[in-house]
Amino acid sequence: MDKVQSKDGTLIAFERSGSGPPLVLVHGTTADHTRWAGVLPGFEKNFTVYAVDRRGRGQSGDSPVYSIEREYEDIAAVVSSISAPVNLLGHSYGALICLEAAVRVTNLRRLVLYEPAIRVEMPIYPAGARARIQALLDSGDREGALVAFFRDVVLMPEDEILALRAEPAWPARLEAAHTIPREFADEDYILDPERFRNLTVPTLLLSGSESPAYLRRATRAVHTALPNSRIIVMPGEQHIAMRTAPDLFVRRVTGFLQEPD
Repeated sequence: MDKVQSKDGTLIAFERSGSGPPLVLVHGTTADHTRWAGVLPGFEKNFTVYAVDRRGRGQSGDSPVYSIEREYEDIAAVVSSISAPVNLLGHSYGALICLEAAVRVTNLRRLVLYEPAIRVEMPIYPAGARARIQALLDSGDREGALVAFFRDVVLMPEDEILALRAEPAWPARLEAAHTIPREFADEDYILDPERFRNLTVPTLLLSGSESPAYLRRATRAVHTALPNSRIIVMPGEQHIAMRTAPDLFVRRVTGFLQEPD
């Protein structure tokens, strides 16, 4: 894997594959770059893919004190290291990071955000969820903490949790389970439309028709804040369409990215 240095000196790793225009992939909570395994072959046909390990997992470094702002800088560093216009795709917590990274770079071509986890109108996490997950981690039950996060926070149905457990990324999720509590930082994030007034790059917002209401609200709020965005709803899907409907996911993203500028 290749690495770039973020603003605070942390090394951020990514795996490069395929050929064509650059496409940077940014995973969500608990995952690493292997979360994209099911859609990678589809993307590699048309893009040079940069699948990132976010800080604190995989081959990326970390810092003693966590701040979500450092993650914005991490992805901005990866994008800025590429000497071509870049397409950027983020999922969940990673989508929020990509949104903020987008205003920190000058070579962004197109942006794809799949259900950014942003608080709109009401809390996005059940009361006590963070404490329960931390207690499971403190007891050594990393798998219990992971399942509690997906079941109680993401509101993922049991069949999709089973699908996640069958993914190549599941061992990496277990390894990174300790990062779950710190990523409750998105609960404190305030979406300020004024910050994105000049973010005019074409943006696709992906949403599952069956996703939790708080994620659908967040998607609509980001759409309202961005001057050049559209929403595509994937029928029958929830929060992990790259796993449950990989062909549909690749087709929607590729179709958008291949539109003429």
